[in-house]
Amino acid sequence: MVIKSVAEYIEKHPQWEEEIASLREMLLSTELEEAIKWGGPVYTLNGKNVVGIGAFKNHCALWFFQGALLRENTALLQNAQEGKTKALRQIRFEKGDLPSIDVLQKYVQEAIQNQKEGKELKPVKNKEVEIPPLLETAFEKDNILKKAFLELTPGRQREYCDHIAEAKREATKLSRLTKITPMIKSGQGLHDKYKNC
Repeated sequence: MVIKSVAEYIEKHPQWEEEIASLREMLLSTELEEAIKWGGPVYTLNGKNVVGIGAFKNHCALWFFQGALLRENTALLQNAQEGKTKALRQIRFEKGDLPSIDVLQKYVQEAIQNQKEGKELKPVKNKEVEIPPLLETAFEKDNILKKAFLELTPGRQREYCDHIAEAKREATKLSRLTKITPMIKSGQGLHDKYKNC
């Protein structure tokens, strides 16, 4: 189901209807504009993502796209993936545990002000993809595999290279290469089946 509206998002997450509605009402009372991106409600200023709402099985969250830049309001912020997310922060809560709207508004207003001032943490460009020797050897034997690999995005290339390189035993590396070869040839990413769930 492709989500096209907040109503559809709530339909998909009925257990969070009350919380999503409260957060949405607060966000719509600001100058932010509502959009649906990545299947969820996102609130933007001049086309830039500022805040999003995320509902999950056991918790709901208010996402701040440049949350790492908040200075005055930080007590409730969490980094969802330590070591992976640079700018993104969230305020996560469980059922019946929504922080007061007055408190949340302070975070949102600071995020809006930061956006107006153009404050932004830019993503770090990834270094060159290091192709493991085993994969290089496979390319020499299979031009179709090499061509398909080179057509993948750098991120997908890196996933496959890391997948092989991280294996400790040679047998595991060979087993992984055998498993991923058809995936590469079909243009898939290593983790595609887990995305857009």
